[in-house]
Amino acid sequence: MAQPHWQKPVQIAFGPLGTEVIKSPSEALIVLTDRWPDMRGPQFVKARSICRAAIDGRRSPEEARHQFEQAVSEAQLHLN
Repeated sequence: MAQPHWQKPVQIAFGPLGTEVIKSPSEALIVLTDRWPDMRGPQFVKARSICRAAIDGRRSPEEARHQFEQAVSEAQLHLN
């Protein structure tokens, strides 16, 4: 089954570690699981859940994108 991609990618900044462009719920889930900073608040938890649901087809990819952006904001990872 093909994984859905977002209409517009999300670019995030990891400070001196560089930036990353996230294009899909599956890529977002990898970042949330493997590269996320220690700051893990409620938006982070929701983003993980909705990304998993989007991968399984229970939520739309764009819902996952929106929630991922909320988690990015919460963790202050926006690209300046």
